[in-house]
Amino acid sequence: MTIEKPSSQAAMAVLGPATLKDLIATLSGQGYQVIGPQHSDGAIVYEPMEAADELPVGWSDQQDGGTYRLLKSNRDALFDYVVGPHSWKRYLFPPAQRLWRAQRRGRSFTLEEQATDTPRYAFIGVRSCEIHAIQIQDKVFNNGDFADPGYLARRAATFIVAVNCARPSGTCFCTSMGTGPKATQGFDLALTELIDGKRHDFLVEAGSEKGAALLAKLPHRPATTDDVGAAEAILADAAKAMGREMVAGVSPLLKDNLEHRRWDEVAKRCLNCTNCTMVCPTCFCTAVEDVTDLTGQTAERRRKWDSCFSIDFSYIHGGSIRREGRSRYRHWMNHKLSTWYDQFGSSGCVGCGRCITWCPVGIDITEEARAIRDSGGEK
Repeated sequence: MTIEKPSSQAAMAVLGPATLKDLIATLSGQGYQVIGPQHSDGAIVYEPMEAADELPVGWSDQQDGGTYRLLKSNRDALFDYVVGPHSWKRYLFPPAQRLWRAQRRGRSFTLEEQATDTPRYAFIGVRSCEIHAIQIQDKVFNNGDFADPGYLARRAATFIVAVNCARPSGTCFCTSMGTGPKATQGFDLALTELIDGKRHDFLVEAGSEKGAALLAKLPHRPATTDDVGAAEAILADAAKAMGREMVAGVSPLLKDNLEHRRWDEVAKRCLNCTNCTMVCPTCFCTAVEDVTDLTGQTAERRRKWDSCFSIDFSYIHGGSIRREGRSRYRHWMNHKLSTWYDQFGSSGCVGCGRCITWCPVGIDITEEARAIRDSGGEK
């Protein structure tokens, strides 16, 4: 997989909001399938789009533990929402894939591998935490002998238009994870929406040669010191307004408290519904199943998303290793915030807050870590 790195001299410019339609049209003309945020069924979701007027103009959101509501704002901002139930991994790492198909031919059979056509995606509105999540999955799927060629091909063909966060949600904690609110790398273009009573513009930064080439084709003007200063002020305010914060030193804290009574407390509330893992942008657990048709002439192997909260996920001969909700939640939180470092060299959490927002009972990963720390250790 070859992923273009940011150019040494990033270009800074200012676009008008009408120019976004040119951006989308240009990407489509270059053969990309444009995927962007849209308002659908009471949430902001990532779906294919053809025009800028499909963006969620004037929509904001309110998020807290177990709470997500879209609100009509008093601004015509295009990116005033935070993050919803979707993550970009559903395109790079699809929820369900056919790996191969076998067709009976008399006393023998033939194998049909999955089609190798690679979609070229252009993601519009990728937040900094989400870029970090994509890069975490890069480590998972680009792992030497066991690399996933489909993921790597889709990833290398993807164009990323980031959007810097002007307003965090009540469950965001990217600042304490070092993953936002400003996108600093991993994008082709990065936008900061500048909107007040007098203006509505986008400060745009090119982060790659592909991004700089596309920017050159769009109507724009050079960015001024005032433009850059306005963007920096927005991001500074966002960094101070995080709704949550992860405790410092969480990795050794969890390793030292595997038998803490807090795991029993959270188990009383956890429904083992798998919502947290399904909305998480870095979770990668899957199950593989083989199926045949009723005639026995065709068989398929399929891969689909799975969750470590499922009792069957840890099943081996003789039964499940993690039979209690206590052990499943402990495993998930420890892997995400602690043992992920041993496996991949980084945290598995980017502070997007989705697991808190979409937990039906509002379990808060930052609260659980803080409760263990404040108790003074194993008890």
